Amino acid sequence: MNQDLRNLRDNVSKVFFGAPEVLERVVCCLLARGHLLLEDVPGVGKTVLATALARSLDCTFSRLQLTPDLLPSDILGVEIFNRTTNEFVFKRGPIFANVVLADEINRTPPRTQSALLEAMNEATVSVEGRVLTLDQPFMVVATQNPYDFEGTYFLPENQLDRFLMRISLGYPSPEAEARVLEVRPANSPLHDLKPVLSRATLLALQAQVDKVTLSEPLRQYIVRFATATRASEALLHGLSPRGSLALAQAARATALLADRDYCTPDDVVRNVVPVCAHRVIPRTAPGQTPMRTEALLETILHSVPSPT
Repeated sequence: MNQDLRNLRDNVSKVFFGAPEVLERVVCCLLARGHLLLEDVPGVGKTVLATALARSLDCTFSRLQLTPDLLPSDILGVEIFNRTTNEFVFKRGPIFANVVLADEINRTPPRTQSALLEAMNEATVSVEGRVLTLDQPFMVVATQNPYDFEGTYFLPENQLDRFLMRISLGYPSPEAEARVLEVRPANSPLHDLKPVLSRATLLALQAQVDKVTLSEPLRQYIVRFATATRASEALLHGLSPRGSLALAQAARATALLADRDYCTPDDVVRNVVPVCAHRVIPRTAPGQTPMRTEALLETILHSVPSPT
């Protein structure tokens, strides 16, 4: 692993004691210029992880606490009349930052959620007839509770599709939980974190990801997998071309994390669940227990011949 990335991982690990593979996927998503959705029950460290990542980068950071009464203008910004100049001046909202933490994104109504769509897809914001470009890097890290919790709204499929990855943290191991009780990372350790990765270095690493070789057999492997999801009777909707692009970019970022300038089949396989599970819709037959989407995708993946 690149020394800069190792420093980033070690810095976040000072306050996040979850599974190492979770942190690896988070760094992979950052390198791939993707947006990240952290979904799990309250209290397992979603916000701590997202904040630690942002504090470890020498970039601008803003946090949105999404609530049912939040308006789109609270995210994008609003025009204010300046009595001195007799002109309207646009006051930028929290979306104008390099890393935006959207905490509990599914507790705000779809109308407000949709305010993030253009920014996440185009890295631009349209307000009052103007199109404003967001500074790079730009990453939205959103957290959400499971949909069976009180006061949550379903994220629209088109917004879910804008997240490169959806990751579940799970409960920590007994050893990690005991360390949480000792360190109490949400207090001073989190606020004491210092940046270890500069904006220029991050942009250079993201540019390196684009140069990682994804061979023709691997491209065909991704296409065959996507086609298999669309043909599966267990899925109502399979993987879209945008999903195939996301899987390819995540594979390139995974290869760079391993200090390689080329991808292997394993780089694709490791990203199938975090990249694709939230992009497909399983079909539920009457009287049948629905199969977990993650297990379903792994079953489809095993049916597709892997390149040697």
